Amino acid sequence: MKVGALGDIVFEVSTSMIQTIQESSWKGSANIQSHQRHLNKALQEYVGCDSDTFTFSMLVTKHLGADPLKVISMLQSYERTGKILKLTLGTKSYGQYRWLLQKHSVNNKHFDKKGNLVGAEISVTLIEYVKE
Repeated sequence: MKVGALGDIVFEVSTSMIQTIQESSWKGSANIQSHQRHLNKALQEYVGCDSDTFTFSMLVTKHLGADPLKVISMLQSYERTGKILKLTLGTKSYGQYRWLLQKHSVNNKHFDKKGNLVGAEISVTLIEYVKE
């Protein structure tokens, strides 16, 4: 059963595969400028919103039917080409429009007897991409 997706990376749970996000965090913030005034307190001004960020981690392992190297390769491609991605979890699309992959990190967890990567914990940071 498909439980979500980031671009072409499908999050799914079935009898043959488990590939889902483990933890996620969605953050947003306002952009506040401070104007210094002589002999008075600074004056604060709201000037808009900063781009939201969405972070998550996922365990990708061949023992659960997923291919860590394939997922890592796709993430690297998204990051290096600036591909605009849709993020869906359950029936909800997250963000106002789309996301850019800002950074990722891979913690190699398991290797087989030939030295091939068979399990990795992957952390991903997305930054909001809005229509102009």
